[in-house]
Amino acid sequence: MRRVGFQMQVKKDRIAEYKEVHRQVWPEVCAALTRHGWHRYSLFMNADGLVFGYFETATNFATALDGFLAEEATQRWGEANEGLVEIPEGGPKDALIELEEVFHLD
Repeated sequence: MRRVGFQMQVKKDRIAEYKEVHRQVWPEVCAALTRHGWHRYSLFMNADGLVFGYFETATNFATALDGFLAEEATQRWGEANEGLVEIPEGGPKDALIELEEVFHLD
């Protein structure tokens, strides 16, 4: 399994809402994540809304992300929660920035 870390920025005035929607993630979104190889997935956030995400996958970040974003449930989830995350000009996919793993201890 490959370990993947990424970051994204939640809009500072929407942090409470972001946390609330993630307390009740739709089951079909969770199923889509699993279908596209997102295992041991966690999100962490600091007080300023900077999110660090971590998951393990048999593929790679781009493949896992592309498959997840192509799902109909993911697209509905994105529409329902539009405006929570800062989206760069490139679109939602560019909001998640893959981080380089520089150390790991088993």
